Amino acid sequence: MFRLPQLLLNATLAGLAWSQFSANQSTYTNPILSAAGADPWVIRHNDWYYMTYTTNDHVTLLRSQRLTDWDDAESRLLFTPPPGLNYSTDLWAPELHQFNGTWFVIFTADPRNDSPSPEVDMYCTYNCPALHHRMYVLEGHGTDPWNASFAYKSQLDTYDQFAIDGTYFQHSSGLYHVYSCWYTQYAAWPANLCITKLENPWTVASPFSDRQIISVPSLPWEKTPYGRVENDRLSSNEGPQQLINEQTGQQFLIYSAARSDNRNYCLGMLELAPGGNPMNPADWSKHPYPVFYQNPAESAYGVGHASFVKSPDGTEDWIVYHGMRDPTNGWSARTIRTQKFTWNRDGTPSFPKPGYGPFQTPGGQ
Repeated sequence: MFRLPQLLLNATLAGLAWSQFSANQSTYTNPILSAAGADPWVIRHNDWYYMTYTTNDHVTLLRSQRLTDWDDAESRLLFTPPPGLNYSTDLWAPELHQFNGTWFVIFTADPRNDSPSPEVDMYCTYNCPALHHRMYVLEGHGTDPWNASFAYKSQLDTYDQFAIDGTYFQHSSGLYHVYSCWYTQYAAWPANLCITKLENPWTVASPFSDRQIISVPSLPWEKTPYGRVENDRLSSNEGPQQLINEQTGQQFLIYSAARSDNRNYCLGMLELAPGGNPMNPADWSKHPYPVFYQNPAESAYGVGHASFVKSPDGTEDWIVYHGMRDPTNGWSARTIRTQKFTWNRDGTPSFPKPGYGPFQTPGGQ
């Protein structure tokens, strides 16, 4: 006579267990990769998410069907440069793009681990260890990046001047290269945003006289320490990324500002005027305040260098970025996170406060 109540109890317990399992599957917490990592670039292609990030001595590609879980992701080594070349060391911020059916990886590198000789460094206004950083391109052929065969293609010309964090900016008028640059070869600081027009993903069409600086770190939050007035050392604009409002057609550059190993690292925003020319600095307007910044209440500091991707069902927009829990540890403290974002009535992106969650998983995941 106790069998029926016991069956009901078992069913109830099973139901509670399943509910708990479902709840756990519908949320996630940051970071989405438990190992340290920075400068994340994520795209979605054929039901897979692909991620690259700074690994310093090679370019590695990860793939996962879940945007919010990369610890069990598959990993593939795309490229290890031979020693002794101009792009053999300090490989930073790789990005994966597809143009006309061909895959390209754009990345930053230098020849000697950021250590110019004293005979060279003496020309810089300030110490300039990144003096020899330049932009480079890999080319890959295949229907998807996982099976494509990648090889070194070319250096992307930056007129033999400092260049990091380059990205592609696609526009109706053509393809452009946007990257972090100095005013002159030995300026060292500030780090600005430069733009040049491309003939193709590995060839610059603009002569040096046509190179344009479209943003300089002129606002207090773009400087380190905050509001620095005595000089431009550590004042940075870097890590630019294109973001398009698909509903309105508005075009933005979301970039990182301040110092990347500092708690004040944040995201700023440029907007291109409707019908504007990307090569005309006057057609770009800068938002007066950072659009994504530290959240001390949750110990989320140094948030920056973002990329943007859709949820699996294509209905949501997500920002993937790096940040720190303990900013006193600098670059080594950075981990990779993601959060959903929306759009304001004026068509600009509305980013959340950075945090750790738990958050709802992306739609369709």
